[in-house]
Amino acid sequence: MAIDWDRRTCARKGHVTYAPDDPRLRVRLHAETALGEVWRCLRCGDFVLGEPHGSGPAADAPLVPRGKVLRDLFVLRFLAIERAVRGVFIVLVAVAVWRFSNSQDAVRRLFDEYLDVFRPVFRHFHYDLDHSPVVGTIQKAFGYRHDTLLLLAGLLLAYALVELVEAVGLWYAKRWAEYLTVVATSAFLPLEIYELTGHVSWLKITTLVLNILAVLYIALTKRLFGLRGGRAAFDRERQSASLLEVEESAGVLV
Repeated sequence: MAIDWDRRTCARKGHVTYAPDDPRLRVRLHAETALGEVWRCLRCGDFVLGEPHGSGPAADAPLVPRGKVLRDLFVLRFLAIERAVRGVFIVLVAVAVWRFSNSQDAVRRLFDEYLDVFRPVFRHFHYDLDHSPVVGTIQKAFGYRHDTLLLLAGLLLAYALVELVEAVGLWYAKRWAEYLTVVATSAFLPLEIYELTGHVSWLKITTLVLNILAVLYIALTKRLFGLRGGRAAFDRERQSASLLEVEESAGVLV
């Protein structure tokens, strides 16, 4: 079943009505009923009882997102939430690395103590902790220099900042954020592909596919980098989605 993005948004945010000065448009957006005057919503097209939310020249009417624009906004906000969650997680990892760098020896001793305790337990289930890839990775981390760990924490924080900036920009549908998301995500695609050559997992595959789809979707639907007509074509498409623009075109033809 297709989603009616216009009525879905009106149900959540309310209708948007406008009384244009042009009599030809005014008569097409206005009607009288037994309950009073009604005005046509610029988003969903339904007639709404009560005074209009605004009035004046048709050129000053609010540009209300409709249809495909609302669907694109929903996708952008989904990506914004995903970026925000990822950014917060990376911040937590960066903090953990920083704290580990300041107490590396203590953490190593604690890890070795717990390893000695759990080694017989895992051996009972025929699992050798001494040859575990996870344990080996942790033990390698203990060999990193303090300065290296601090640099890693700083890089993680910088990456998290980019993700959080993307999240805020995408939530408000800023065009600069769309460019930033496409460029930043594309820059990490070769690294994600390289990681698959070492170890394949469903998480890595899913992340790679989602990032590729996000890049293609944003670049094509938002007409970035001159694609599909560029910014001019994008603005024309959005303006043509306004109900008042449609009504004005119809009024001119009458």
